[in-house]
Amino acid sequence: MRRKIFIMLITCFLLTSFFHLAIADHDDDHKKRKSKYLAPVNNVAFKQECGACHFAYQPGLLPSGSWEKILSDLPNHFGEEVSLNQEQKSIISEYLRANAAEHSSAKRARKILKSLRGQTPLRISETPYIQEKHDELNSNIFSRQSIGSRSNCTACHPTAEQGNYDDDFVKIPK
Repeated sequence: MRRKIFIMLITCFLLTSFFHLAIADHDDDHKKRKSKYLAPVNNVAFKQECGACHFAYQPGLLPSGSWEKILSDLPNHFGEEVSLNQEQKSIISEYLRANAAEHSSAKRARKILKSLRGQTPLRISETPYIQEKHDELNSNIFSRQSIGSRSNCTACHPTAEQGNYDDDFVKIPK
């Protein structure tokens, strides 16, 4: 009799544990799917090396194939020569690959990927989703001295560093 009670208790305990794990996994997946903003850049090497010359873009703004193309041509990085030692390049490459759009839980990253239809652009501003989001703006806006170019996200998106590009926070400088 004791043995039967013991087995029943163990069985109930195991079933309850599995049930709680299943719910916890479901909640985590649900939270990941609902992420609104891109994860802020948290890689020191990427921030120091890439952020020294321009805004350190969140990896979720491009697919991993695009980041690989960009890193493969650093001697001609958009008209500039960039040199990284092999360790820095490996650290940055791994960070970009692991956090690229296809691995991001952010809604914006998923929309960017969907718009690409398999393309691997070299510029974030070349992605159809980003172009569509900016299509109502007069192209002269981007040549303003206060903005400089389409690649200067932080000029109009003051919360870009936190991964927030929502229209509600846009401030177009004069």
